[in-house]
Amino acid sequence: MVATTVHLMRHGEVHNPDGVLYGRLPGYRLSERGRAMARLVAAHLSGRRYEGEWLSELGHEDAAADAVVASSALAQAAGAGPLAGTRRDVVAVIASPLERAQETAAPIAAAFGVEVGTDPRLIEADNHFQGRTFGVGDGSLRHPEHWPYLRNPFRPSWGEPYREQVDRMLAAVDSARELARGHEVVLVSHQLPVWVTRLALEKRRLWHDPRRRQCSLASLTSLTFEDDTLVALTYTEPAAALLPGAATVAGA
Repeated sequence: MVATTVHLMRHGEVHNPDGVLYGRLPGYRLSERGRAMARLVAAHLSGRRYEGEWLSELGHEDAAADAVVASSALAQAAGAGPLAGTRRDVVAVIASPLERAQETAAPIAAAFGVEVGTDPRLIEADNHFQGRTFGVGDGSLRHPEHWPYLRNPFRPSWGEPYREQVDRMLAAVDSARELARGHEVVLVSHQLPVWVTRLALEKRRLWHDPRRRQCSLASLTSLTFEDDTLVALTYTEPAAALLPGAATVAGA
């Protein structure tokens, strides 16, 4: 049997000072913390201690992101970031076309000497509320014209159906598995598509409470296949040290 691993990764923190649901809107890029998260995942997957110099040597310098890692509790506890581990056999890094996913993928691709590929099937879910804040107080829910979009939380009525998200994500996983057969591949996507894909694979219902998603910023939901059969699903948070204080906009 041939073992292949597909890592579904959520992008890092986004610079979003207004706290809007940015959805598929262009122009939302990673914050300094988000870029640091991506670099931590690059170190984790490549089996390196976090040392900014090694990424700089690969042509991916980011002093501001390195400073964020250096000031984190993890760096203070471990000296130079994550301990060195096993280098993963990553042969391809593919991302959603949105800026935040492309920027997350860049240091990981640099660490493995590959170019970032793009797959539109990894894009964020479409959402009626994108570009708006979402809440009862000063958010969209105070305006009655938005209420009809909340009529069906099971589909959901405010955006791309969960089933359609799962179908396109699984198609992207199948393509990536074929591309990297016998190796590993990283697919950088977004919280909701990754989460509903996991729910589907675990044969759970797709509708859910967004506050209960196990899909933090820069997390890895890793799917291991033997030939074409899924045999394991694991979840890790290589950038966990940078999560305290990070943005918590659901669905971002």
